[in-house]
Amino acid sequence: MKRLIRSFGFAFKGLRYATATQPNFRIHLVLAVIAVILGFLLQISFAEWQWIMLAIAFVLIMELLNTAVETLTDLVSPGYNEKAGLVKDACAGAVVIAALFALITGIVIFLPKLILLVTHAA
Repeated sequence: MKRLIRSFGFAFKGLRYATATQPNFRIHLVLAVIAVILGFLLQISFAEWQWIMLAIAFVLIMELLNTAVETLTDLVSPGYNEKAGLVKDACAGAVVIAALFALITGIVIFLPKLILLVTHAA
């Protein structure tokens, strides 16, 4: 039980590190909060919540993996190395794909509801 509790401590330490040092992680956290607030305000369905939560988790997980790979790459190759740069670029590309998935998911779910809200109010 002690090991389990310690492992959660390490996990939260990693989350604190990413939040403190990675501006993009903080941006994604703010966007996640906005998406959750919009979800409540627009009363999205259970299935739509599942898609929103998947998109949020996917982006945050990719950001954490990107941070881990960048940190490890900097440790292993502190000087400039073309292959190390390619590793970092590939991880950044994975984050972009996740973010685009989240953006498209948000557009598909929220845009029709927002349009209906605006046209109905007008």
